[in-house]
Amino acid sequence: MSRYTIFGRPDCGYCVRAKQLLEQNELEMRWIDIQAEGISKADLEKTIGKPVETVPQIFHGKTHVGGYTELVEYLQEVAVA
Repeated sequence: MSRYTIFGRPDCGYCVRAKQLLEQNELEMRWIDIQAEGISKADLEKTIGKPVETVPQIFHGKTHVGGYTELVEYLQEVAVA
């Protein structure tokens, strides 16, 4: 199964909640602190291919899931499939 990657900040509530959600479901994930890594919104926009307004930005493998709300919906769809 592909790993989840969260681009976020430690002071972002939705970023922390996304990380906790993946940990609670024992899903493999990588946390990338965009502040510590010096990643800007422009850098994320290049990776995602569209404008980025908020974090977290979450990927499952190479698939862009979206933010926290989209992650919750995505996990519900994956669990049903």
